[in-house]
Amino acid sequence: MTAVRGVWMDLAACRSSEGALFFAPESSERKEERLERENRAKRICQGCEVREECLAAALERHESHGIWGGLNEMERRVLVRH
Repeated sequence: MTAVRGVWMDLAACRSSEGALFFAPESSERKEERLERENRAKRICQGCEVREECLAAALERHESHGIWGGLNEMERRVLVRH
């Protein structure tokens, strides 16, 4: 199913999740903590029915923070380069 632009957010699996999982905390976090947090967020994204719409929106906005569509900042940069 392809969601209408903007409406996809209402269908996102992360809406019922802890938002902090998807973004780095304001204080520093150890590499191991970051990897665990990102992996937890990405597991939520795996089953999301609007994952593609989320990723497309993040790429369109050049989103530089957080997990969007199951990818972190670095993974999105690599995707854009190819």
